[in-house]
Amino acid sequence: MTEQLRTLSQSSLQDYSDCPRRFELRYIQRLTYPAAEAEPALENEKHQQEGEYFHRLVQQHLIGIPAEQVGKLANTDNLQRWWENYLHAPDLRGLAQRPVGGDLGGLYAEATLSAPLGNFRLVAKYDLIAIGGGKATIYDWKTYRKRPKNDWLHIRWQTRVYRALLVQAGAHLNGGNPFTPEQIEMVYWFADFPTEPAHFPYHADQYKRDWDALTKIAGEIRSASSFPKTDEVSKCSFCPYRSYCDRGIRAGDAADAELETAAEELFDINFEQIGEIAF
Repeated sequence: MTEQLRTLSQSSLQDYSDCPRRFELRYIQRLTYPAAEAEPALENEKHQQEGEYFHRLVQQHLIGIPAEQVGKLANTDNLQRWWENYLHAPDLRGLAQRPVGGDLGGLYAEATLSAPLGNFRLVAKYDLIAIGGGKATIYDWKTYRKRPKNDWLHIRWQTRVYRALLVQAGAHLNGGNPFTPEQIEMVYWFADFPTEPAHFPYHADQYKRDWDALTKIAGEIRSASSFPKTDEVSKCSFCPYRSYCDRGIRAGDAADAELETAAEELFDINFEQIGEIAF
């Protein structure tokens, strides 16, 4: 049943870990969402749209468009607050003054990397990879209404996939030399908590553990003959497929939902333009 599934991402892996049935419905059967993920639905949808728009504003700033010009597009209260927090965040100062792309010392905004993973390709789209001083820093912008705990972030597939994949597929960003795990750090920056970023450095033992785990889960998905529902019924409050499983009709609170669900970002994949390692 997984023969038509060609790629895996941090979102699909997280769905599989949280609930194999959700993974099946979303990525194999490709069903449309029959229910709202969170209540109130309209407010949550607006917040998600603002979060996506904020990512675009930061991208425009990082490629060299003046902050004053970009800031005019921050046309909601949330966007204005997030934009001001971004401009004045101590951890982010100087980013927009660095060259975008190019050789060492550059910024790679909205970069996509890919590498083989068993019978699949592992793909990740990064908000920003900053290269300089012999180090690669992964930045990920979050517009959560609650600041998640670092322990929770540490075990999420996004943290594990983004760092491991940069080791596997980031050599073209480093003059053709693969990054060592010790050269990599991941930083989550929270637009509503601008002075509380989460930093996750990397080490060789973590990389081995992560890639072994990725290889194992890819094998499980490939050979799976069934995709059972999760035993953690509490997760179903935030699942848009809960009606398929008779797991309730009411969505969970929006602020909690965004910590439990992550919509897969849709983007066109051109493998000719993606940094990768050879089969």
